[in-house]
Amino acid sequence: MPKITLDVIVDLQYGDCGKGKVAHHLARTNAYTHVLRYNGGANAGHTIFHEGRKFVTHQIPAGVFFGIASIIGSGCVLDPEQFFAELAMLEAGGIDPKGKVFVAKNAHVITQAHKEEDRQKGGAIGTTGCGNGPAYRDKYGRTGVRAQDVPDLAPYLIDLYDEWFTSSGDISILAEGAQGFGLDIDWGDYPFVTSSHVTSAGALLNGLPPQSLRDVWGVAKVYETYVGAKPFQPEGAIFDRIGDLGEEFGATTGRRRKINWMHLRTLEQAVRMNGVTHLVLNKLDVLRRAGQWAVIDDGKVVDFPAEQAFVSFVRDRLASFGIKRENMFFSESKEMI
Repeated sequence: MPKITLDVIVDLQYGDCGKGKVAHHLARTNAYTHVLRYNGGANAGHTIFHEGRKFVTHQIPAGVFFGIASIIGSGCVLDPEQFFAELAMLEAGGIDPKGKVFVAKNAHVITQAHKEEDRQKGGAIGTTGCGNGPAYRDKYGRTGVRAQDVPDLAPYLIDLYDEWFTSSGDISILAEGAQGFGLDIDWGDYPFVTSSHVTSAGALLNGLPPQSLRDVWGVAKVYETYVGAKPFQPEGAIFDRIGDLGEEFGATTGRRRKINWMHLRTLEQAVRMNGVTHLVLNKLDVLRRAGQWAVIDDGKVVDFPAEQAFVSFVRDRLASFGIKRENMFFSESKEMI
């Protein structure tokens, strides 16, 4: 049996934290045989800059940019219309997806009826209207449609058991998550959540053994953002300024994201429950340009006089969560780690 090694990328906040650029960086620098999208559907958008061009992917994993087998896993719900549009977008951008993009045959499919229902009923919690919730409901109600039941998807279908366990060589997988821990169906702020398992454990649900797990890359921003119906952004012009400077608009919907300071207690929960070994904190430059540094700790806003004091404090707190200092990375908007 081949040796399987698994690295997982998980968003530690509410999505939109820069998982795409972390996935792109790791796929470029590590020798992965597969990149796996392990949860969610087309309601997520990863903004990736590849060879000077901007791509926004919604379902297809970042491995496609480097010729790595890129799989939409069994934990996902697939919108075929969006899937084929995304393949065409990649081809138009000079990326050849032929023979590189695959769909787990037991992934469930988002139908037009799912999307129409979501657009009518999803407003109460602020969903994107992409049909994820109704598709997952039908999956667990045992009335759903699987990818193997859609003839147009036949050229892309694979059996994950065969892919993982009958290979002639070792398997090295980068599992790319969608949404964020604060939106997890079990651990998020219910009912303002997504419909899938966003945690690192969600990656294992794609037919992977627990002992394969090696590194968990947690991704967050140095402030928090949220798109949805619940109250989130406090009063104060600073939050609108951060949103403007950070270009905080949804990659899928274009909606303006709500802003708040980074909550260290919820970040600690996310780090511990996901078993994070490496942590990337994005958009440090946005707070620098905004000219204000703060976090929320024990329910109170803690202000810092300068960037150095802010970074030092956050590093100390991350170390107390169990993250090694050499595995902490502060990133700016246009750089990697």
